[in-house]
Amino acid sequence: MSELRSFTPREIVSELDRYVVGQREAKRAVAIALRNRWRRQQVAPELRDEIAPKNIIMIGPTGVGKTEIARRLAKLAEAPFLKVEASKFTEVGYVGRDVESIVRDLTELAIAMVTEEEKRLVRARAEERAEERLLDALVPAPVAMPGLAPPAAEPAGSLAETREKMRRMLRQGLLDEREIEVEMAEAAASPSLSIFTPQGVEEMGVQFKDLLGNLFPGRTRRRKLRIPAAREAFAAEEAARLVDADKVRETAIQRVEQAGIVFLDEIDKIAASAGGGKQGPDVSREGVQRDLLPIVEGSTVQTKHGAVRTDHVLFIAAGAFHVAKPSDLLPELQGRFPIRVELGTLSTDDFVRILTEPDNALVRQYVALLATEGVTLEFREDGVRAIAEIAASVNARTEDIGARRLHTVLERLLDEVSFDAPDLGGKCIVIDGHFVRERLGALARDEDLSRYIL
Repeated sequence: MSELRSFTPREIVSELDRYVVGQREAKRAVAIALRNRWRRQQVAPELRDEIAPKNIIMIGPTGVGKTEIARRLAKLAEAPFLKVEASKFTEVGYVGRDVESIVRDLTELAIAMVTEEEKRLVRARAEERAEERLLDALVPAPVAMPGLAPPAAEPAGSLAETREKMRRMLRQGLLDEREIEVEMAEAAASPSLSIFTPQGVEEMGVQFKDLLGNLFPGRTRRRKLRIPAAREAFAAEEAARLVDADKVRETAIQRVEQAGIVFLDEIDKIAASAGGGKQGPDVSREGVQRDLLPIVEGSTVQTKHGAVRTDHVLFIAAGAFHVAKPSDLLPELQGRFPIRVELGTLSTDDFVRILTEPDNALVRQYVALLATEGVTLEFREDGVRAIAEIAASVNARTEDIGARRLHTVLERLLDEVSFDAPDLGGKCIVIDGHFVRERLGALARDEDLSRYIL
């Protein structure tokens, strides 16, 4: 994470541009928020704890890049990142998940992330140990059986020579086809319990499972594996043994506290409807907002790995706000999200760029998929523009689902080609404006049909 702290806002925006088209304001806002993480680390310790993250609300219709921006940002920062739907939480006392499970899930993600990093660091030592275990299986030491005369002692030099010979053969890959019988640790199957408590169903369930799991001794079972598979299995076991669990726990908690990012999607679904009294579902929605307040503001949440403070976790909320408005959220919660960014509706030109520019562009995906069948897809410029125009037109006349409309349009366009691809045998199919209009023109013009099919 230390290298990436030095990314400037301009470099962060440039990286996001590789995957998300347009939405410059939103990219700038998250780039500044990430850079502020690095700036806070450079501040004197007495002031560092006083600098709170500037949480962000992204407002815009579905499919314009809200989630993708947050996801790519977290990958860039190598930070623990959790995406949650605000609508799946309920007020404490109602059936559903409580908001503290956000922090618990984020901590679990950080533990897994740090464990993988630590395993990579000890990989060389783990592979050495795995090689020794393979040699033990291939060249077992003579064992005396009870009640029988001990086996004739093999000269120590001869056994060492045999091991070294087998080691050379292992490294050259000459034994890769051989199968050996190995003893592998088996995860103990513990009973699954869930208990309803004020601390939350999920956490107590996990704690009891761990408690009961420790009562059952670790079991091993014998398996027959080829040498390469056995080497991988041994290396994974040895890496897990070499990793310091206490260090992992401390590093993970620190990373959550200092660099954690939570993406709260569908935040508009927990905003109480404007006008009228608060009744029915509105009561629970407001309760979820009240429960979110301490987490977003900064509080200590107990997890099975220890206490986690949320004072410096960055929260990025997003919602379409078609019915509700940001001002319908509780004033206290609004105050915790000082930065508001509006993401614009995507135009035809944006759709053209989305189809061709990003590293994971849809056109490239379809070309690669059909190339596996020996079919060459050639997208002409006028064909790409025709697809973009149809997607923009359908979005304007029916519900605006942003770039997701491109998936629907392309699937419909290439439906026959995808079905017949195994029989087309090395054909080249040109997707130009005429091809697109012939397949989709009538469908796009008929509003009733496009509403249900596109």
